[in-house]
This record gives sequence, C-alpha cells and structure tokens, in this order.
Amino acid sequence: MPEPVPPSNPPAQPPALAAAGPVVITIQDFRRLELVVGQITEVQDHPKADKLLLLKVDVGGPAPRQLVAGIRGHYAPEQLVGRQVVVAANLAPAVIRGERSEGMVLAASAPGDVPVLLAVERAVPVGSKIR
Repeated sequence: MPEPVPPSNPPAQPPALAAAGPVVITIQDFRRLELVVGQITEVQDHPKADKLLLLKVDVGGPAPRQLVAGIRGHYAPEQLVGRQVVVAANLAPAVIRGERSEGMVLAASAPGDVPVLLAVERAVPVGSKIR
C-alpha cells in the first residue's frame, strides 16, 4: 500500500490558547482598549462579500471612519443609519476583502443567533468613552 502524500499546504494548527480557555488580562491591558460611542452615518453593502457591510461611523474625529462589519443580512441599512453603537476605536487598521476597516463595532451573539449590536442606553456625544 503506498504511503499517503502530505498535502502541499498542511492545515493550520489551532491556537494553543483555544484549548486553554479564555485569556486573562490585567486591568492595565483592559485600559489600553479604547471603547467609544460612535454614530453610524452611512451604510453600504461590501462589494466583495455577501455577509459584510461597510459602515461610516462618526467617533468624534475629524472624519467618519470606515468599519467593515459582518452583519449584512441581519440589519437593513435604514435600521443602522443614525444608530449609536460601541466601537473599539484603537484597533490597527485592517484590509478585509479589499476594504479598509478602521475599528470594530461590538456585537453580542450566541452561535446561530443574529448579532445584536452593543448600543448605549440613551444618546450621548459621539466619541464618549466607554468605561
């Protein structure tokens, strides 16, 4: 019987931390995360992905930021424009399917459930810090 030929691109190994459970961070680590209130000003379908939206979000800076969010199919654009959401504002920019994302809108979801955007209880100025 011939020996099996290993694939030319072996599958990625799962991260060691996944088996170890949640990562515990210090309060100093948490303080490095900049969570702010942002207001969604514009929504477009991502041109290269069926599950992604392009959001323009005002976080209190000189211009709205573009964020890529995996919520397409769960929210209609008209449900999102004007909404205040919680944004992780100091993530390094990333290119997601060819579009630049300058932060992350936070959402909660259970497996198989619709993501629920984290929002503030009442309107506050954009850029307000989440503590």
